[in-house]
Amino acid sequence: MKIKNSIAISDSGFVFNPSSGESFSVNPIGSEIINMIKEEKSFDKIKNQVLKDYETDEITFEKDYFDFASVLKRYLLIEDNE
Repeated sequence: MKIKNSIAISDSGFVFNPSSGESFSVNPIGSEIINMIKEEKSFDKIKNQVLKDYETDEITFEKDYFDFASVLKRYLLIEDNE
């Protein structure tokens, strides 16, 4: 998956979709994950970075990551790159 090129993301976690005019706020971890997706880091690299930086386990991370990705997709912020 990748973040659509038109999506604007601020350092404070403000996300704007100019196609729909909608805006969203994400927490610092969400912002970090969005930026890693935007940098086209692999799922494994994102997982390893989050597990290193935050107190969470692999199962919790994977559940939360895929829930978060589902929300991003629902709001048309990401697209599959397959």
